Amino acid sequence: MSRCPVHKERHRLAIGGSLRAAALGANDGIVSVSSLLLGIAAASGDRTHILIGGVAALVGGAMSMAAGEYISVSAQHDLEEAELSKERQELADDPEAEEAELAGIYETRGLSQDLAAQVARQLMAADPLAAHARDELGISEQLKARPISAALSSATSFTAGAILPLSAAYFAPAGSVEPVILASCILALVLLGYLAGKAGSQVTLRGISRVVFWGVAAMGVTWLTGHLFSYFG
Repeated sequence: MSRCPVHKERHRLAIGGSLRAAALGANDGIVSVSSLLLGIAAASGDRTHILIGGVAALVGGAMSMAAGEYISVSAQHDLEEAELSKERQELADDPEAEEAELAGIYETRGLSQDLAAQVARQLMAADPLAAHARDELGISEQLKARPISAALSSATSFTAGAILPLSAAYFAPAGSVEPVILASCILALVLLGYLAGKAGSQVTLRGISRVVFWGVAAMGVTWLTGHLFSYFG
């Protein structure tokens, strides 16, 4: 009997966590550093102060993003490990009940009672913990929480995003720092919205507009705050 050919497909769900962390990091790098630079520029206008504040924001923001992402994803990882440990103990204590539970899951998904029992029996014989992790707990190797990967992705993407407004501030002609930062960051947000949509296989004007709108709103609020401090100072 000939074996059926294996049909290989590439899906993006396996990189969903890293993609989310990268998009969040890049957006935060662009928006937070741009906002800070515009606020300092509105308050003082001194290029040295602007660049010092921008570098400090880049370093501090990258470290904060990495630490926050690591802590968040580590908590998810710890929860997954606790659930797997509990499932491992249940399999050791009562494997028959666990097999029946697995068969019940397959029945609810549309298999007949006999076929569900047969599938559960074969999967329990091969790797019972993997079967329960995937079909009962929703944990798979591709989608498991990876704290270090998420932290590195966030820090790297934040740095990449933050370099854009910092470079704009550095190379902007004298007297035009604010409009150059704003224009460059709007372009960066448009590009980020496009790349995030492309990575998720769905580029939409609505998605890009959402990224740009909230980024510009954050920058506008910080710019106004800088002007207020400059006025009262």
